[in-house]
Amino acid sequence: MIEVAVPVPVFNTYTYGVPKDLADDVVPGVRVLIPFGKRKLAGYVLGSQTVKPAVRIMDILEVIDPCPLFPDTMVPFFRWMARYYIHPIGEVISEALPSGINPAEMTEFTCNDSGREVCEENKVSGREKSILSALFPGPMRKDALCRALSCEIPVRMIRKMEQNGWIRCEKKMVKGRTRVLTERYACLLSTAIPESGLSAVKQDILDFLAKNSPVPVSDLKQVVKTAATHIRHLEKIGLVRIIEKPVYRDPFGEKVLPDTPPELTLEQKLVVRNVSRAMGEGFCAYLLAGVTGSGKTEVYMRLADEALKRDKSVLVLVPEIALISEVERRFRARFGECVAVLHSGLSAGERHDQWLRIASGAAPIAIGARSAVFAPLMDPGIIIVDEEHDTSYKQENRLRYNARDMAVVRAKLAGAVVLLGSATPSIQSVHNVLGKKYIELNLTKRIHSRALPEVEVVDLRKYKAKRGVDRFITPELHQAATEALGRGEQILLFLNRRGFATYPVCAQCGQPLKCRHCDITLTLHKKANIYKCHMCGYFKAATSLCENCGSPSIKQLGLGTEKIEAAAQKLFPQARIARLDRDSTAKKGALIKTLKSLRNREIDILVGTQMVAKGHDFPNITVVGIICADSSLSFPDFRAGELTFQVLAQVAGRAGRGERPGRVILQTYSPDHFAIESAKKQDFMCFFNQEIGFRRALSYPPFSRLAQVRISGRDKTKTARGATEAGLFCHRSQKQDQEFKLIEILGPIEAPITKIAGSYRWQILVKAPGADILRRFLTEALFKNGFSQKKGGVLVDVDIDPFYLM
Repeated sequence: MIEVAVPVPVFNTYTYGVPKDLADDVVPGVRVLIPFGKRKLAGYVLGSQTVKPAVRIMDILEVIDPCPLFPDTMVPFFRWMARYYIHPIGEVISEALPSGINPAEMTEFTCNDSGREVCEENKVSGREKSILSALFPGPMRKDALCRALSCEIPVRMIRKMEQNGWIRCEKKMVKGRTRVLTERYACLLSTAIPESGLSAVKQDILDFLAKNSPVPVSDLKQVVKTAATHIRHLEKIGLVRIIEKPVYRDPFGEKVLPDTPPELTLEQKLVVRNVSRAMGEGFCAYLLAGVTGSGKTEVYMRLADEALKRDKSVLVLVPEIALISEVERRFRARFGECVAVLHSGLSAGERHDQWLRIASGAAPIAIGARSAVFAPLMDPGIIIVDEEHDTSYKQENRLRYNARDMAVVRAKLAGAVVLLGSATPSIQSVHNVLGKKYIELNLTKRIHSRALPEVEVVDLRKYKAKRGVDRFITPELHQAATEALGRGEQILLFLNRRGFATYPVCAQCGQPLKCRHCDITLTLHKKANIYKCHMCGYFKAATSLCENCGSPSIKQLGLGTEKIEAAAQKLFPQARIARLDRDSTAKKGALIKTLKSLRNREIDILVGTQMVAKGHDFPNITVVGIICADSSLSFPDFRAGELTFQVLAQVAGRAGRGERPGRVILQTYSPDHFAIESAKKQDFMCFFNQEIGFRRALSYPPFSRLAQVRISGRDKTKTARGATEAGLFCHRSQKQDQEFKLIEILGPIEAPITKIAGSYRWQILVKAPGADILRRFLTEALFKNGFSQKKGGVLVDVDIDPFYLM
């Protein structure tokens, strides 16, 4: 008997029997095809099951994988995640694996003889006749049938036609859309010419195979255009055999030349020595606080080399795809082909191939964004989390995990070392250092003792009365940029908002242009000539009238990267200007192309969002202009100050990483705010000492554990009623257990953004002194108490350790 997790929203696992002929192939980590109710599903084998259930167990139908998709050592990790995040374990594993690999059961329709008869005799309705006629050529699945008829077919009509004996419905398993890519090869078996002889073309093919066998059939087509037809005949008469070989889909761009490791600084040597000593001695967690430009990436590579020497694998997490290309390029230059990457920028096929390379041991170094925390490494020696403070490590849908926290958990379960690195560590991690959970390591100096950039704060309140470009590109920033361009240096202009105008408003009636499906204003994207919602993607033409009064006069208020780019082109007409944000990098390869152009000094001024704020090393950038430092300070979030300080300190650190000194122009409406003052001094502990006092006074993390209960639905009244009901369950459960009185319940209240993508949103915040009591309370209040996760069109889900409170 085996224990199987099923990718459906159920919290328990299931026991299945294994037929004797499949017993040798069933190991933890493989997928098996199982009967599940009236369906057939792919399940994940977790291990053997010794306790026989009281009910009759069914046997698995087949083993899908020739080898495990993940090692058995990852099973405890999946169980831990499922328990901590109160999420079905089958869906946890499904979230971890490459998408589109599971087979699915599809219904196929075939027209029977009686169906043909009634159709030809016109004894059916027009719609039924069109369905039967479409099925005459052969069987079709429902989705294909709907496409052929350009309409949706009611289930009731299908059932009626089946009952009348006109069509036959058959369930068939369809392979996943993502699978191993193969290529056909031709192999020469014999040169014996048959008595009937061969044509000159076939003889040419045999002669070519005699010298080159095996050969891809596609290559043969270059020798003989009609090779595919001739090869089939040669295979039929036994002279040639066709085999299929897997083809590796390479996600990497151009080849990278091997590098020469530089001489380490004294501080770098000390960090490498301390962490290397701990490797192989069990779990240990380190926080590496290194100023920008101090050489953290080189430390990571030296530690990766140490792990490989001990036959251990390495996992490196970076927060965003924009940063992966830089880290991946440097690791490939050092370690060559043993590096694999995992991130959402890969195609489904590329991700699948990278996953198999890691699982097979061909790539002992895995680099990726948050989902790479699931990389199927056999025996990790070290797990590195770069820019550990970054909120991008938190997934905001489905399984709402934090990859940084899960990296620590995975390292602990695997007995590995975890190294969290950042120039601006999170409050949580520094608190863990003070609590002796992590060991602090420091890199206080930049490479070659280069100075940190000079930061100049510009008070934007002085320019409120200005019109035009001077309101957001102040004379101080203009002058600094002009001088840098005159010296042949590069400039970075940072604004964490994309688009052209973020607050379009009617000049006639004063009403903002709002999204039809969300409770936010639209943003003008001038290049695409549309107003777009950044929540749900809704858009309309930039020539649209005001929906309130019909006026065509729309004031384009607010700032975005497009407006900054246009202003820079006006102020510096001779400069080569590029923009780096989610819009400009939507096309595959655009991100790497822009970063390469910046590295090759083909760009003079780069305008960007937080994609450019961290990790990148471009030595010729000497001036950084922070257009408006206040954009995140006003968020209704207890982390607003922390997020503001981190992004400002990070983007400031892009300046002066080469031989020439750097300069930062920080523009703000709140020059006296302690987050701004700390960012100016680039002093994290100054910020921490003030921020931690506020957290302690309000009992917010890290002095408590937080969960957000989200209630959403299409119907406003039903959603409000569901939120009230969820709140009653929470308050009722709090009274039933003495320990639960330590828990604080805030809400239910409407979310700050009350409507997104047509769904009305409410929330309840639950604060608890610890993770265990928080999890027990939520399980008792919402799941064991009979409160359904989806009831009457209202969805209730739970986010443990939430980041996004809007």
